[in-house]
Amino acid sequence: MDLVIRDARVIDGGGGPSYRADVGIRDGRIAAIRRAGDPALSGARTLDAAGLALSPGFIDMHAHSDLALLRDPEHLAKTAQGVTLEVLGQDGLSYAPVDDRTLEGVRRAINGWNGGGPGDDSVDFDWRTVGEYLDRLDQGIAVNAAYLIPQGTVRMYAVGWDDRPASDAELTRMKQLVAEGMEQGAVGMSSGLTYTPGMYAKDAELTELCRVVAEYDGYYCPHHRSYGAGALQAYEEMVRLTRDAGCALHLAHATMNFGVNKGRAGDLLGLLDSALADGADISLDTYPYTPGSTTLVAVLPSWAAEGGPDALLARLADDETAERIRRHLEEIGSDGCHGVPMEWETIEISGVSDPSLASYVGRTIEQSAQERGEAPWATARRLLIADRLGSTILQHVGHEENVRAIMRHRVHTGGSDGILQGAKPHPRAYGTFPHYLGRYARELGILSLEETVAHLTSRPAARLRLPDRGLVREGYRADLVLFDPETVAAGSTFEAPRTLPTGIPHVLIDGRFIIEDGARTDVLAGRSVRRTPRA
Repeated sequence: MDLVIRDARVIDGGGGPSYRADVGIRDGRIAAIRRAGDPALSGARTLDAAGLALSPGFIDMHAHSDLALLRDPEHLAKTAQGVTLEVLGQDGLSYAPVDDRTLEGVRRAINGWNGGGPGDDSVDFDWRTVGEYLDRLDQGIAVNAAYLIPQGTVRMYAVGWDDRPASDAELTRMKQLVAEGMEQGAVGMSSGLTYTPGMYAKDAELTELCRVVAEYDGYYCPHHRSYGAGALQAYEEMVRLTRDAGCALHLAHATMNFGVNKGRAGDLLGLLDSALADGADISLDTYPYTPGSTTLVAVLPSWAAEGGPDALLARLADDETAERIRRHLEEIGSDGCHGVPMEWETIEISGVSDPSLASYVGRTIEQSAQERGEAPWATARRLLIADRLGSTILQHVGHEENVRAIMRHRVHTGGSDGILQGAKPHPRAYGTFPHYLGRYARELGILSLEETVAHLTSRPAARLRLPDRGLVREGYRADLVLFDPETVAAGSTFEAPRTLPTGIPHVLIDGRFIIEDGARTDVLAGRSVRRTPRA
């Protein structure tokens, strides 16, 4: 063997009882598992794992590391958590497929998520197709990555920023782009149906695109139209749409937020149970925290963003139009804020693109407005304009009882939804996976440790149709995590969100240490993980 891990508590990802064993690795794969009484293994190197649990590497089903993987070789936000695979291209907005015009629009639209806005030369955008982006990842990255075709980017490419139905020719072009992306290795398609321009697509358009995804045995991953006032109806829409298309469904950061949904997780789970019993192919992911995180511009009404970022900035600068935006936000309930009238005390600025605006970070809009002696909308409007729409927020609108109920469900998987930008990002970016293990398994007992590991490994691997990942089994890839069940915990907090976790001393990808004795190595073992056709 190249490496023998001795006397580990093997939590194999299947959900069954753990057991003690030696695990041998050769040529990047698990070559042998020997329990007590079996013939001993010998190897070029031995690691004593007494007191440690050995599990498959964790799979982050909802990541925003599309550019971070290219510019940050350490990528400690995920490597230190034991993540060995991330799914990119989330929420309908990412960087392929694009032409030059579309790329410029995307870079501006999600600068708050990923950086990479105009003037940011930390990444050379030398790709245009999905395949070229995946090839770029294959040059060596910190962890493995799969990719979802972003429906909003596809619509931007074929239709632009207009709020109107696509023409027949435009729909044909979008279907071609989706098919090409799937052929080049994407695992499915995402949408951000509270983000422009993807939200301008009606159900018939989305259904046609999902039919293409289904032809390639991929899945649809929507950030659906509401997590607030119309949440249950939005979930029903996605279930109905994908069933009409014959497409598998994976619900992104599935939760029930805002005051209107307190204690209503059971309504969502009942809907899913009914559909699953009727043969639907559905899964979901969540992060184990109550606040959400997005960009400040995302909460605005969709009509204000029609035409793109420059058109939106012009509307914000016009007093009459800005007052109309305020009325939609504060009195009617913006579709960008899930149909719920704005509560500015729930909107905390987590990051800004312009360093001169750093005084806003860590304060809610309401707090900053009080300090300036003005109305909250005046503060928000000024920040949007001054930061060129690049500000990120924490949105304190979740409910702990909903979080706990949903994570128990049999189709649940883990996803960080980790935005890595900003001076004070959401701690989920650095803490999701150890928080599941330490807080929700060990301390609260919401799930057993074995069940928790299954949620974070084999279940997402099954959704991604990966035949040799997600389990500690002979022949599987040696993407592995060694952690201490007694001490593993998220170090990140809302006050210190970039604090690394504790209790995860070793992480391997293809049998190579990317974290060893608690420190990042210089190994770049990650590559793109491309769609595996069903046999």
